Amino acid sequence: MSGLVAFLVRLLCGARARWQRSEPNGRQRIYFANHTSHLDAVVLWATLPQSSRAKTRPVAARDYWAASRFRLWMAERVFRALLTERRKVTAQENPLRDMVEALDGCYSLILFPEGTRSSNPEPQNFKSGLFHLAKHRPEVEFVPVYLENLNRILPKGELLPVPLLGSVTVGSCIRLEEGETKDSFLERARLAVWNLHNA
Repeated sequence: MSGLVAFLVRLLCGARARWQRSEPNGRQRIYFANHTSHLDAVVLWATLPQSSRAKTRPVAARDYWAASRFRLWMAERVFRALLTERRKVTAQENPLRDMVEALDGCYSLILFPEGTRSSNPEPQNFKSGLFHLAKHRPEVEFVPVYLENLNRILPKGELLPVPLLGSVTVGSCIRLEEGETKDSFLERARLAVWNLHNA
């Protein structure tokens, strides 16, 4: 089922991953990308090779994906998404804990560090979660991805996608450097995504 869905997503969006100074491999990764559309996680997931896709879980907003039974079924059964709360959460609901548990289960993750969608081509400032994951799991590869045109395929507020060409550009991995501050790492990660624009 997941293979068919991935094929249909690629067909609809015309998206293929373009690997810049990197390539797919079997190592555990956190793919982090700019966020412009509810299609972002689905398209990035669909453009990964099948072997990587099978071990990669998108991190997605529960309020959107649980809004209907069909969406929730797709999120849980097809994408195996890690659904998180966007509202203010308690310590027991900390999404970082769930992400670390997924990494401990040998999954890779797809993450959108801006925390919300933006219509601007340049990513907004990243939230601190990416830094904390890098501190907790320094052995994991952090791979920047730039997604383009997906907000035109599924504009904000629309339910049905419009067939257009989207692009997915995957860059080389980064790691938290020894002694690097949170602000420095987050800005370096943000620029790693933005520098893939028109790469």
